This record gives sequence, structure tokens and C-alpha cells, in this order.
Amino acid sequence: MESALQQQLIDHLESFVSAHKKERIDSVLAHRTRYLTVVVENLFQPHNTSAVLRSCECFGIQDLHVIERDNTFAINDGVAVGSGKWVDIHRSGETGPGATNACLSSLRRSGYRVAALTLREPSVPLADVPLDAPLALCFGTEEEGLSDDAHAAADYFVRIPMVGFTQSLNISVTAALTLYELGIRLRASDAQWQLPKKEQDVLRLAWYRSIVPRAEMHVKRVTEAWKGG
Repeated sequence: MESALQQQLIDHLESFVSAHKKERIDSVLAHRTRYLTVVVENLFQPHNTSAVLRSCECFGIQDLHVIERDNTFAINDGVAVGSGKWVDIHRSGETGPGATNACLSSLRRSGYRVAALTLREPSVPLADVPLDAPLALCFGTEEEGLSDDAHAAADYFVRIPMVGFTQSLNISVTAALTLYELGIRLRASDAQWQLPKKEQDVLRLAWYRSIVPRAEMHVKRVTEAWKGG
């Protein structure tokens, strides 16, 4: 979409958005990031996938990448509470064993390092994970964790240190703790973690379209007028 048309659409739809909601959207966009991104591999329980999605939204993560090796990604609306409307969900486009390499290779080409949340050694504590480059955080299936393919692709094995008899957390709890701690560290760092204005405007328009009544009718009218102008 050409930037001039995009701005016209934003300006038009914004006239139907309350001042309070506009302020809220501006605030959320200011805290959104793609510097950290989340990858879930082969989750099969909808309440866990939905809880991870909800944590992404709550902690300002814009993209959730889904690897469906054997299991289909499903959302429980009661757990997700609408968070899917605000987060971009990217499916790998492949299934089976090749899905992991396809997803992680694509992220590498986009400049991400890969961190596997795992019990395998050698691993680094969450507090010591480097944030000097964009980071893709990988979380595995409920029973077995990440696949061998995901481990082989990882730059870091990462653990959350524990002092109890039980040495692992539920996947959704692990994701929430990871995003909370790394989010605090990231926002206190010198990294350029915020979305560029161009990306913010793309999201702003998408979000306006999702909340303005009869938004697509308005979009059609503005677009037709712009093309005919």
C-alpha cells in the first residue's frame, strides 16, 4: 500500500476512534517490539498455545511464529481473551520435521539469533542471555520440549534457574517469565528495540480496521476516491 493512501486511511478511520482509545493504541505501539520474537514448536494443548499468545501481547511482542510438526496450532478464546487480534501469528507453511528448519532458517535470514529454552546442557541462565542482536525465543511441546532440530539450530541453550525438586515449568509459565525478564532488560538497554514509524503505522491501520464499525466500507470509499483523484 502506498504511504499516501495509508496515511489517508489512518486519518479517516481515526476520526471514528475515541481519544482514549487512540491514546491507548499510541501507548501500546510505543512499547511494541520485534527485537524479541517467540517461536512455539508443536504445542498440542490449546490452553497453552493461547496462554503463550496472551503473554506475547501483554509483554509487547508483536510476532508469534508457529511450527506445526505433528500438531495443529489452536487457540482457546477463553484463555487468549482476544490477544490474537493484536499479535501477528506466522505459521511455518510446512508440516512435519522440515517445519522447524524452515521457520528457524527464515528467522536467521531476517537477522535473528536463536535461543532454545531447554533443560539440556550446556546452558546459560536467563539473566545472562545476550541481547546485542535480535533474538528468537523457542519453546517446545508440552511433554518432550524442543526437537533435536531446534536444538541443533540454536545459538544458545537457555534455562530458568530453579531451586526446588521439580526442575521444569509449564510451557506457558516459562514463556511468561522469559518475556517479562528479557523485556525489562531490553527496554533498559541501548538496543534499538522499538518498531520504526513505518511499521507502527501499518499496525495502527490494521488495529483501526479491527475496531471501527464498518471499517471496510470506509476503506473502500477512501481507496476509490484516492484512485480516482
